[in-house]
Amino acid sequence: MHKQESTQQTVVLVDDESSMLLSSKMLLASAGIRGVETVEDSRELMPLLARKEAAVVVLDLFMPYISGTQLLPEIVREYPDLPVIVMTATQEVETAVSCMKEGAFDYLVKPVEESRFVSSVKRALELRSLRQQVGALKRYLMSDHLEHGEAFASIISVSRKMRNLFQYAEAIAGSGEPVLITGETGTGKELLAEAVHRLSGRSGEFVPVNVAGLDDALFSDTLFGHRRGAFSGADSAREGMVAKAAGGTLFLDEIGDLKPPSQVKLLRLLQEQQYYPLGSDIAKVSNVRILCATHQDLHAAMAEEAFRSDLFYRLSVHQIDIPPLRRRNEDIPVLVGHFIEQAAESLGKKAPEVPAELLTLLSNHHFPGNVRELRALVFDAVARHQSGGVLSMKSFRKAVTAKRPIDAAVEQSDLDGRFLTLKEAEQKHINLALQRAGNNQGIAATLLGISRPALNRRLAREKKKGKSSKLVTSY
Repeated sequence: MHKQESTQQTVVLVDDESSMLLSSKMLLASAGIRGVETVEDSRELMPLLARKEAAVVVLDLFMPYISGTQLLPEIVREYPDLPVIVMTATQEVETAVSCMKEGAFDYLVKPVEESRFVSSVKRALELRSLRQQVGALKRYLMSDHLEHGEAFASIISVSRKMRNLFQYAEAIAGSGEPVLITGETGTGKELLAEAVHRLSGRSGEFVPVNVAGLDDALFSDTLFGHRRGAFSGADSAREGMVAKAAGGTLFLDEIGDLKPPSQVKLLRLLQEQQYYPLGSDIAKVSNVRILCATHQDLHAAMAEEAFRSDLFYRLSVHQIDIPPLRRRNEDIPVLVGHFIEQAAESLGKKAPEVPAELLTLLSNHHFPGNVRELRALVFDAVARHQSGGVLSMKSFRKAVTAKRPIDAAVEQSDLDGRFLTLKEAEQKHINLALQRAGNNQGIAATLLGISRPALNRRLAREKKKGKSSKLVTSY
């Protein structure tokens, strides 16, 4: 898994004044920045950096033993991706310019305004995280390798599209930034969110919350909790899901259904990393990582002013779009085999054999419910299976016939711009069905929603009219 330091974002404070170290550490902690290390003896800094990964160094310039002016170029040379913030009482312009030329990320003059100090450290942390993500993406793109493929074991796939998606997820897992996972219903958005959490190295729990249908009051209570007496019936205090996911990941499913007032509260949580339990005026600090998922088109929702654009851009720092099953047909055989074994085991049955034509039939299905629909179809078929070695196709044929969409090819006009006649459209549709069924007449009849004898009669009628050359009849 990714190194824990990547999620803790360790900040190293270097100053010979112990009071300054203590106050700075407490200030960062109050802003939600934990994992702060303090160094009072400047000689200890480089050995510390050698044994522990740091995300930011805040460096005083004038210290006994080794000065900050000596340490700055050494840190930049040894750790070029590590941002260094110089903080000193010297207001000389030449000193500031010299430090920036040496590679300092920022230059702060003591006494530093608290908000300015926290803002500088947060920006440095963001830069460090971005550099790590870019480096990880470069490694994955160059190597075409998954370091932790076991994290995706719950997602059954042999698709190249899915492998690319896994590589990206592995690269951004340790960043701590929000991730927006999009895709149709049943594609496995929560499974992918769980994989990102496992890869992140975060010590806290993975806490899923479906926000669809929650009004603003219920959303606030669910996420932020409440104090005793906050509302009628609140006989005792209760922590919300943000507190439960402390140090871990909060997964908000169906984020596209979130009501506008709740969107404002979620945006505030992301921006300030603080929240207020219902009935409390004391802010609590949040250190959760937010992952969200939706099957809705959030761009369309923003255009209709149903979803806030500022929230969207906060949530979509990283975005993963899972392709529907119909765009990765190569996964159907492995998924069918997996679900048959799973269903047989759960029902205490021997796993039946897969009829060869089943995979051809399923590869022509639109699968509006995606992997979840395929699983339900397989489990239902195995439950109905009585005896014999081969799984019945009856329930599969019924599902495909009921849900097969009209093919765009039949809706098109002819090449000369005229509309196809009904007879021509029928003939073209039959040809298309036979082609997609691999000339298997039974499957073609299922795709067309007619019986096999009915298809036979149409083929025979066209053959009698001398039009067999226009139809595929070898099956």
